[in-house]
Amino acid sequence: MFCKSLSVVSSLVRHSVVISTARNMSNGRPLVYVTRSDMPQGGLDLLRKVCDVRIWAKPSQVPRNELLKGVVGASGIFCALTEKIDKELLDAAGPQLKVVGTISVGHDHIDLAECRKRNIRIGYTPDVLTDATAELTLALLLATSRRIPEAIHEARTGGWAASGAWAPVWLTGPGLANSTVGIVGFGRIGQAVARRVKAFGTAQILYTSRADNRRAKETGAIRADFDDILKKSDFIICCTALVPETKEMFNKAAFEKMKRTAVFVNTSRGGTVDQNALIGALQNNTIWGAGLDVTTPEPLPLDSPLFKLKNCVVLPHIGSATIETRNVMSELTARNILAALAGSEMPAEIK
Repeated sequence: MFCKSLSVVSSLVRHSVVISTARNMSNGRPLVYVTRSDMPQGGLDLLRKVCDVRIWAKPSQVPRNELLKGVVGASGIFCALTEKIDKELLDAAGPQLKVVGTISVGHDHIDLAECRKRNIRIGYTPDVLTDATAELTLALLLATSRRIPEAIHEARTGGWAASGAWAPVWLTGPGLANSTVGIVGFGRIGQAVARRVKAFGTAQILYTSRADNRRAKETGAIRADFDDILKKSDFIICCTALVPETKEMFNKAAFEKMKRTAVFVNTSRGGTVDQNALIGALQNNTIWGAGLDVTTPEPLPLDSPLFKLKNCVVLPHIGSATIETRNVMSELTARNILAALAGSEMPAEIK
C-alpha cells in the first residue's frame, strides 16, 4: 500500500518539479547539500535531474565546521542521523532553506521546533525499513543468546580444540523456544519482531502500548505494563521511539526488576538506556546478557566497558543495512526534498 501511494505521489512530484524548475530557470537551480559522499546513488541521481548537488567529499561523518560551511546557500539538506540540525546550522544555511530530508526514521537529531518556526519542512523514511530492522533485531538476539561472537573467537583461536572438541555446557545460552518475549514499543517494527519470534515456538509474547493493538492478534501477543514485562520476560526487546517519556527508561531500577537470566536487546535508540546502569547490570550479572545495535554516543569509544564484556554484543547501528532498504531510503529522501522544493505534498513528512 505504501509503495503504491509513493508511486502516485512521485508522479505528482515529477510534474510539480518541472513547473518549479521552469520558474527557477532565471535564478539558477536550487542547491541541495548532501552530508556524505557514500549515500546510495539512486537518491542523488534523482536530485541531480533538478538541483545542483553539493556533497561532502568523504565517506565519513562531515565535521561540524565543514557542515556549517557546506550548507550555506542551500535550499535543501539531505542528511543522516549523524548530523545535528539545530539553530546554529539553520542560521548558517540561510533563509532560503526550505527542506531537511533525513535518511532515517528517527529524527531526534533535528530541532523540529526551530524548523517549524522557520517554515522549513522535514522529510523522513518511515515504513520502508521495518523488515530490515526486524531481521537485524532477531539476528542480534540470537547472536547474543547463542553466544555467536564468542563461538567464532573460540573456533579461530584454539578454544574449540582446548575444549576437547565438545563439552556439555561450553558456550551454552538461553533459547527462544518456550520462552516469554517482551517487546517494549509495538509499532511497525515491534509487530514485525513479534511475527518473527513467534516462529521460534515462544510460549508468550508481551508488548507495551497505550491501548490494545488489533494487530497483536496475529501473533497472540498480550498487552502488559512495563513492570510486568521486566519481571516476566526471558527476552526483552526495545523497539520504542526516543521521546522524553522513554529517555533512559531502561535504568538501574528497570534492570534490577529483570530476571537474572534475561537477555536485553536494543535496536531503537541508545538514549532509551542508562548506559552506565546497563554496564553495571552486565558486570554484576544482574541480567544474563545484552545485544545492542544502538549506543550513546555513536560511534561507541573503543575504550567503552561494553566492548570488554563477553555477555554483550555491540553492533554499529546497522538495523536498516540491507542493500535494498538503503536504496529505497535514499530515493524516498530525495523525493521528499524535491516535493518540498516544488511546494507539493511530500511522500513522508514530519508534521
